[in-house]
Amino acid sequence: MANRLVVGTQWGDEGKGKIVDILRRDADWVVRFSGGANAGHTVKVDGQVFAMHLVPTGILGAQTQCLLGNGVVVDLPRLFDEITQIEAGGIDTSGRLHMAAAAHLVLPHHKLLEAHSENLQNGEKIGTTMRGIGPAYADKTARRGVRAADLLDPDRLRHRLEYVIGYWDSLSHGQLSTLGCTVDSTFDELMQYRDRVVPMLVDASLIMRQAMQSNKRILFEGAQGMLLDIDFGTYPFVTSSNTTAGGVFTGLGVPPRSIDEVVGIVKAYTTRVGNGPFPTEDTDTFGDHLREHGNEFGTTTGRPRRCGWLDLVALRYAVRVNGITHIAVTKLDVLDELDEIPICVRYHLDGQEMDDPPMDLARLDDVEPIYRTLPGWKSSTVGVTEYDDLPENARAYLTFMSDTLGVKLLIVSTGPGREETIMVGQGAGVVV
Repeated sequence: MANRLVVGTQWGDEGKGKIVDILRRDADWVVRFSGGANAGHTVKVDGQVFAMHLVPTGILGAQTQCLLGNGVVVDLPRLFDEITQIEAGGIDTSGRLHMAAAAHLVLPHHKLLEAHSENLQNGEKIGTTMRGIGPAYADKTARRGVRAADLLDPDRLRHRLEYVIGYWDSLSHGQLSTLGCTVDSTFDELMQYRDRVVPMLVDASLIMRQAMQSNKRILFEGAQGMLLDIDFGTYPFVTSSNTTAGGVFTGLGVPPRSIDEVVGIVKAYTTRVGNGPFPTEDTDTFGDHLREHGNEFGTTTGRPRRCGWLDLVALRYAVRVNGITHIAVTKLDVLDELDEIPICVRYHLDGQEMDDPPMDLARLDDVEPIYRTLPGWKSSTVGVTEYDDLPENARAYLTFMSDTLGVKLLIVSTGPGREETIMVGQGAGVVV
């Protein structure tokens, strides 16, 4: 197996968890490079459902090593709650989960600041998960952050907390202290986890280099989706990290040549959680149909997802920015009952047709999708495991998607279970 990167191509929730769970069986390492507990992967294994937000999906493999890179912001209480839940499901995580010493920590004041920020937005609410992710990254870039390595030296940790909490408490005229968020309370909370965190700490760049030199196979696990990237997404309705392929290099300290394949995860339709532009959203009967049949409710928040048709303009953009070589299509079965299926192939804006998104992505609110309608297949694809067993029109839908994007079709998911999967192309040694 080559070293693979898995990225979401839409606004997240594409079903990356299952695909990573399939591909990790060829991997020695599965690593996260960005995001925090605002990410959510749901994986169904032997009837058990694991909902993971921080821990890489590779932890479900008995021998797989996992890493949270320095580009991840780590909420320690949530991390260890998640580990407890995973182990309750019979998965032994001991000695297999590592954390970059340079990873920044999500602290209690970050969540308070995010809630306050959202309340100030009025009509411009981002619709965040309220997990403190944005303020944690803001403190990081402002050089006020607290890193996992600070737990190695309690005196240094307290000094850092005195600076950052003192800074925000001063700006809030003492409101943080009033709400019980103090240096002492935060220090005491972090120290509860110190003995468990310190053995996990590694130099992410070094351990990845050593793995590569030993010919270990690495799967880079993306979080959220391309269109939520802080630089290339639908700003300001984005997350606070780089969710695109470029985030691997800064979030782990690995060289560009370390990635051999980029697998883009594509939901067979489009969904979005939170606010922001969504050109192909259907707010009528079909949108409700997709939500109901696709169980489109957020893993992290439980919020109902906005639903709409496949957007090939946005997907071409994702292919371009990420250098996607293969796609894995999920939730094909959700479309089984439809008589016909519209696909957005171009945009119309200011009297012109466009093959690519507008330079100013804020103008996605103004575009009019141009659809091509394909016939539905009106028969069940649930659980199909051979490509030739798919209905002819389902194969035509997938072929149209792949050909339009100019990438190879690697995987088709026909249900939430591991076994409900079609391996279309073997790529670099995929084993199912």
